[in-house]
Amino acid sequence: MPKKIKVAILTNQTGAHVGAYLNALRDTEACEAVVLADPDGRWIDSARKVLGAKLKSVHRDAKQMLAKEKPAMAMVTMEARIAPPVIDLALDAGCHVFAEKPACLRAEDFAPLVKKADSKHLHVMLALANRVNPEITVARKLIADGAIGKIFGLEMHLVADQTRLKNKAYHTKWYAQKKRAGGGHLVWLGIHWLDLAQFVTSAAITEVAGFIANVGGQPIDVEDSAAATLRFDNGALGTLTSGFYLKRGYHSHIKIWGSEGWLHLQQMLDQPLHWVSHQGDQAGKLQEWKGNRQPRGYTPYVRACIEACANDTDPPISNADSLRAVKVVYSIYEAATTGRVVRIPE
Repeated sequence: MPKKIKVAILTNQTGAHVGAYLNALRDTEACEAVVLADPDGRWIDSARKVLGAKLKSVHRDAKQMLAKEKPAMAMVTMEARIAPPVIDLALDAGCHVFAEKPACLRAEDFAPLVKKADSKHLHVMLALANRVNPEITVARKLIADGAIGKIFGLEMHLVADQTRLKNKAYHTKWYAQKKRAGGGHLVWLGIHWLDLAQFVTSAAITEVAGFIANVGGQPIDVEDSAAATLRFDNGALGTLTSGFYLKRGYHSHIKIWGSEGWLHLQQMLDQPLHWVSHQGDQAGKLQEWKGNRQPRGYTPYVRACIEACANDTDPPISNADSLRAVKVVYSIYEAATTGRVVRIPE
């Protein structure tokens, strides 16, 4: 019989993506029960409606809930400013942790949590859900199999709408305030592409330089625009544009060039992956992946995390990769502030 575990949700009134996580827990067979700690009571009704009998108990105090319920995994979705001590509580209770990104205001606050998790043989998994999208799996294998040869460089952008920044209600959200979020577009959305660049190529970013700005001039104290240059441990170089520029929707792509061809990911299109390889039967021809784009999003990622915790298998993101994603994004902020190239600390 497949193993099943009890999962805790540790959140509050400012928790992000809680609705998506509730749906994922409902639809994940490896989650046999859910317990909720919500000091504000913001998500109690939603949890009852979505989870039904799967929701076993509701609490206001996270520490007391962890001691009483003893869940195997905890989902921590809180603003970056207050997330680290809650993650620490869950680790002390022996829980694997799934954490909404960025989960800290500084990499220095996240590193001790990963060290503690490693010492306890527990997972700390940042919510970087694009990793399990089908085209990402295919692209990663193509590169690992040498289809485009040695990686020379990459260029990527992730651009969202400026419209949200004009909404007064948005100005009060934690992700629009640096002291609560750590940054703006880069730490909220750009971090996904920084992680994917490393995941797809199996190469770590080792040095960064960059700029951040509020180009739209809205009354927020975080950046709506970031540009970064990247050096990878395999010698490749790359760039990232990360910003709120559009009226609506998203523009996104990751293009990777190698010694034997190139590969292009455009995840939000119907055909999200195409490539040219100068090897094999299709040498020099444009090839297009026509597989099923589903499943994608938070549900398959949450499911993969829970199944890894239940069965003691590798999760979709390792502790080291979670920490590196945080280190890279905050190193870009440091580079932008100091005007210097920053080496990612080990």
